[in-house]
Amino acid sequence: MPVSNFLDICELSLNKKGEELCGDKVKYIKTDKYATIVLSDGLGSGVKANILATLTTEILIRMLRAELPLEEVLKTIIATLPICQVRKIAYSTFSIIQVNCETNHFRTINFDNPPLFYFHHGHVIRFETHTEKILDRNIHIAEGQLERGDFLGAVSDGVLYAGMGVALNFGWGWDNIAHYIEEIWEHKSHTARAIVQEVIHKTYTLYQGEVGDDATFVGIYVRPRKPLMIFTGPPLDEHRDHEYIERLLSFDGRKAICGGTTGNIVAKYLNERVEMDLATMRKDLPPIGHLSAVDLVTEGILTISKATEYIRNCNGDVSRLQFDNNGAYLLAREILEADSTLFLVGQQINEFYQNPLLPKNISIRRSLIEELVQFLRDRQKEVTIEYC
Repeated sequence: MPVSNFLDICELSLNKKGEELCGDKVKYIKTDKYATIVLSDGLGSGVKANILATLTTEILIRMLRAELPLEEVLKTIIATLPICQVRKIAYSTFSIIQVNCETNHFRTINFDNPPLFYFHHGHVIRFETHTEKILDRNIHIAEGQLERGDFLGAVSDGVLYAGMGVALNFGWGWDNIAHYIEEIWEHKSHTARAIVQEVIHKTYTLYQGEVGDDATFVGIYVRPRKPLMIFTGPPLDEHRDHEYIERLLSFDGRKAICGGTTGNIVAKYLNERVEMDLATMRKDLPPIGHLSAVDLVTEGILTISKATEYIRNCNGDVSRLQFDNNGAYLLAREILEADSTLFLVGQQINEFYQNPLLPKNISIRRSLIEELVQFLRDRQKEVTIEYC
């Protein structure tokens, strides 16, 4: 996938009424080479279905990440999924979407889940599939090329059959879902979350609040990448300040500065002063500042610490971030709305913030950043740290 493009992935589920656990499971992983998504639907509902679906997704993700031959992957997973002797169906079904990030080529693999959805320029495209028989099971495979603005989606049958039995209905159905997504395209913002959220909300409505089966929708939308660079802490070698400032100012994306000293270094380079916005000051947080060439200027340690707390509290979901017009909230929002974040971390120690129990070469700033980065990486965010 070209650097200018980003695979925006979102998944949402509805649990069957009365069940604490969802019998569907989605897992995805991004590497430099591939983005891989697996949706599994366990037989039945509740704990048993959840275990079956989780086992299926874990095996598939691990084997696909290891880039094992597809036939070997499918034979392994199918061999672990025995047939229910009563209903004569597999204990767990699955859909796989895999995108080559270098070529934009995609492949979908489907075993007993509803057909996948593919939209190009907002219109549904029925791509051709071929069927391979593996251990007497029919596996449906399709391939194609993604472009910016394309959307790929997979659903469990709980979405497809929403509304079944209401006024002699046989469920929502694939064609109606496809048409509904086309309508979303005309009236809503184009993000994976906007599309997935609307479909799941409609599914819940069709069930009239009595969800009859676990229902899951996962989608990928190809859109322009939104990168962020955060410059925090003065560089170790002050003679290289200009080098790092120029790198920040020439960065093609959002730009943030965290730290009073760092902000003053950049302000001096720009021949400006950091203008403070006192309306953003809080009891435990200094106010933000303004510089002409930078999107956000905040204090350093306290703000990074509080922003990390906000990000943890909303579990990395920007839609659950509690609004407050302060530096930590604004920094947290920048980080969560970014697709990729580069932290440029100066290693010059501010003795005022240094923990006397830590070695001189380990700063509180560095520890805070590394903790935040690990949290973001655990949630599939693209994050890089560079020390200067």
